Amino acid sequence: MKRDYLFTSESVSEGHPDKVCDRISDMVVDTYLSKDPLSRVACETLTTTNRVVLAGEVRGPSINKDDLIFQVRESIKDIGYEQHGFHWENCNIESYLHEQSKDIAMGVDSGSNKDEGAGDQGIMFGYACTDTDNFMPAPIHYSHQILLKMAEARKNGTKNIFEPDSKSQVTMLYKDGKPSRVTSVVVSTQHKEGFSPNQIKEAVRPIVYDCIPENLIQDLNDDEFYVNPTGNFVIGGPDGDSGLTGRKIIVDTYGGAAPHGGGAFSGKDPTKVDRSAAYAARYLAKNIVAAELAEECVIQLSYVIGVSKPLSIYVNTNGTNKVDEIMIENLIPELFDLSPRGIREHLKLSNPIYVPTSAYGHFGRTPTEQGHFTWEKTDLVNSFKSAF
Repeated sequence: MKRDYLFTSESVSEGHPDKVCDRISDMVVDTYLSKDPLSRVACETLTTTNRVVLAGEVRGPSINKDDLIFQVRESIKDIGYEQHGFHWENCNIESYLHEQSKDIAMGVDSGSNKDEGAGDQGIMFGYACTDTDNFMPAPIHYSHQILLKMAEARKNGTKNIFEPDSKSQVTMLYKDGKPSRVTSVVVSTQHKEGFSPNQIKEAVRPIVYDCIPENLIQDLNDDEFYVNPTGNFVIGGPDGDSGLTGRKIIVDTYGGAAPHGGGAFSGKDPTKVDRSAAYAARYLAKNIVAAELAEECVIQLSYVIGVSKPLSIYVNTNGTNKVDEIMIENLIPELFDLSPRGIREHLKLSNPIYVPTSAYGHFGRTPTEQGHFTWEKTDLVNSFKSAF
């Protein structure tokens, strides 16, 4: 039942320690896929003060360790870390990547008597709603936009007060289930030394107000606009806190507005259904909502390692559906091959497209001519509409 309520989501920037790790892990995935689209990668990254550690399993082309370490440095440089406690040029980088387990390979690879199986068991969710033009929940969408615009301002020099590590949080009042107004905004950003809290707030303010539609933010009380609430944020990034791949899965998805299966995305090649099936579920949910079959849609898929077909397909529209949910569930496998191979081929996931996903969300992004974010296309809308 639709009602009035407050809902909050947060985002973290590309310079957040965990996001630095996601970026590096996805760089490893892209590096292998660029050499061989059938590469297998499961890469985890740890960062702390002037140290980066890679670990995990790979199968594919031989890649020189020094070349990989160079790419790690380039990733850190691109994010913007040139600080005493974390510097792209002189941080210590160790790689413990090793060959993928043959037992896993046996279950995943296709053979003469079976299709390619899922890379693991698990459940994956996709979600879409009508809050925003990109069919994302409003709080997480605007949280991402604030940090994305702050990073752009930092990198182009218009706001050189900022450093790479930052967080945002938006609380939205929903009335009758629809976004009504922003009731609070929180931004914590690492900054150069010597600036006062008020200077930081005034640097952040125009970006926030530019990212959120005026009708949603015009009534925001300034007492509910929090910027660096502790007063100082100079030491940040991996020097201020350690980071790990896959610790920001709610930031990566729907900001808590929808269920999450628990599996992280970054550092995994597309045979891992934690990643590819979550993309497929979002693709289907978005096309269903864009086709106006429902105002909101949650899709759950489940898999078992070594088996190609999903064990279950579940659709929940939270009562907003215009056609029967069971009919939608039955239609999905007719329109989309949900085997790992089918997902990978339909969405063209074997390309080196993953570095841009490592910050500011995997969903709600704009597909590119280079093949990024194919799961955000709405090219199944007519198929869904014509079926009913």
